[in-house]
Amino acid sequence: MHFLVPYGIDDPRRPSGGNVYDRRISDGLTALGWSVHEHAVAGDWTQPDAAARSAVGATLARVPNGELVLVDGLIASVVPEVLEPEADRLRLVVLMHMPRDEAREFAALSAVSAIVATSEWTREWLLDHYALPKDRLYVVRPGVDLAELAAGSPSGGRLLCVGAITRTKGPDVLLEALAMVDGPAWGCDFVGALDLEVEFVDGLRRQVRELGLADRVSFTGPLTGAELERAYAAADLLVLASQAETYGMVVTEALARGLPVVATEVGGVPEALGHASDGSRPGLLVEPGDAQALAQALRRWLGDPGERARLRVAARSRRLTLSDWLQTSRELSDVLSEVG
Repeated sequence: MHFLVPYGIDDPRRPSGGNVYDRRISDGLTALGWSVHEHAVAGDWTQPDAAARSAVGATLARVPNGELVLVDGLIASVVPEVLEPEADRLRLVVLMHMPRDEAREFAALSAVSAIVATSEWTREWLLDHYALPKDRLYVVRPGVDLAELAAGSPSGGRLLCVGAITRTKGPDVLLEALAMVDGPAWGCDFVGALDLEVEFVDGLRRQVRELGLADRVSFTGPLTGAELERAYAAADLLVLASQAETYGMVVTEALARGLPVVATEVGGVPEALGHASDGSRPGLLVEPGDAQALAQALRRWLGDPGERARLRVAARSRRLTLSDWLQTSRELSDVLSEVG
């Protein structure tokens, strides 16, 4: 099979859930015996130009008739005029990480043989917004690697926020919430790319100073590998203030270490958070954009040792039910075999 991915999916300066998913399933399918021909296509996929569309067309033109082609949704959603002419001779499958809600995306998805959503929430969103046949939509959720349990501190004050520093991730709302949290000592590390929305990040730094949080908040930039592992290992709680998430892989990455989560109830986040074996949530969910509700959840975590203990037990229970990347690759392999 052929796999079209955005150029730079392995760039450590641009870690993202979509890039990680693409890399892990490409490697996983290869391990399962698939012959994977990976094509990294350059272009700005938020606003692709003629050169980017031409690059996709040239790549597909080199694929022999009848071959199976998996296309990352970041690319597929904006090139319907390229996919439509190839749909009769190729088995096109779109891997949908984040829907755009655009007419061009609908045209692209209508042309392909199948669509793989990375969460049940995404599948339902696509069915609600586009007139697509249900039998062409599949769900293959991200996996996660189990890691050593985070030890946790008695105070629970080591807070961690992982994700690119952009408006969509809600760091400004989180800072506003943190400014309302008095009492117990805490610190929050923001881990993620700082150069995607530079003016916004500059505004966040001013916000930190104005709120008097300079000695409690740090922006580390993106971390990968051992550095990211150390950040998770040192944390007590993952905090996610996103305005939108189709799944939220950082949620399961935290749970894989037994870390509870305070997050906004958006998109696929409740799906990723899941439940412990007794049905309890391994974290707290709040409305997006509500700094007061987020502050209340954080005060609840920091101020109640019994609540911290309960959530830690629930997180460790949920940890044991998480699926790994091998399972994800097997599920995708089954879909591709059926389509092919």
